[in-house]
Amino acid sequence: MTWIPLLLADPSPSLRLLVLRDLLNRPDSDAEIQELYTLQPNDTRVKMFLALQEKDGSFRSGEGGGAVLGRIRMTAQALMGLGYFGLGPKHPAIKKGAEYLFSNQQPDGAFPLVTQGAVLDGGRAADVKYHAIPIQTSLPLLGLAWAGYATDKRAEAAYEWLLNEELPEGGWPSGRHENDYIFAAGYRRLPHSKFGCRTNTTAAVSALALHPTRRTSESARRGLDKLLAQEQRQTHTLGFEVARIVGAEPPRGGFTYFKRYDVSQMLDLSWRIGANIDDPRVAESVKFVKDLQGPYGLWEYERYPEVSRWVTFDLLRSLTRLDQESDWLSKEPRTPFMAYPKKPRRF
Repeated sequence: MTWIPLLLADPSPSLRLLVLRDLLNRPDSDAEIQELYTLQPNDTRVKMFLALQEKDGSFRSGEGGGAVLGRIRMTAQALMGLGYFGLGPKHPAIKKGAEYLFSNQQPDGAFPLVTQGAVLDGGRAADVKYHAIPIQTSLPLLGLAWAGYATDKRAEAAYEWLLNEELPEGGWPSGRHENDYIFAAGYRRLPHSKFGCRTNTTAAVSALALHPTRRTSESARRGLDKLLAQEQRQTHTLGFEVARIVGAEPPRGGFTYFKRYDVSQMLDLSWRIGANIDDPRVAESVKFVKDLQGPYGLWEYERYPEVSRWVTFDLLRSLTRLDQESDWLSKEPRTPFMAYPKKPRRF
């Protein structure tokens, strides 16, 4: 295992902690893990996120964009990163950030939809195009779940709102105007679904995957099943979601937030929800990933080489977990998917 010394040599105490705990199965009581917990406040990536927190608990954007997304989105993004590093609800910054998000939650469990006119036609309140978009709640919920708040009663209310927005056949739509679903643009169409949106479905499934009991629910499984039906395997997007969570890639995008189909993200969701290599789509993705592994056991992330070891850790964790047995059963047919299918000629 040539990757062990390379990952444990990383300067990040958070990464070393995760490697020991999740790959080498060291218990939390292990002396080395306890020492790494004490070193985490000096972790460069942890400090990067903490430096962006305001007095009210919210997080602002750093350099490189994201300012137009609003404090709710940026706070959720920061909680994703800090939670991924292994910090939990007891950390004061996470607690303040979570309370900021909950303070913006609506009575029905959802989080606010309209941010800086992003969903208004012409910027006028009378011209609202969307009355509900699943991602308005699933992204804040994803941040809360990473930070350890998935079972908080306020988060549970958000999960219930999200499940009420699920499509009858599984997956989540682009949104609703009144009670009518809105079609998704071709690049984010969900396979085998009339109104399904890949961005909204990925966000919702990711939030469900971090809940201790909802992660194996029928809703989570149906959503993942449709995402796996996309069957896109691209080298340049491998590890993108990990790079964004740890703060290397900027958190841009609304409907384009999950525009890239990241195989490493799909493998992470697969083991969390219960899919395994008995599913041929998962097996082929595993082979695709293994074929890209470098001679020293690492996967390179070309855009930001400094996060290659983070991507490697995440992939190794998924590959290890996918060997476990489950009762996963796919219901989606394997058919070629085209974002913009050709229309038949009339004559």
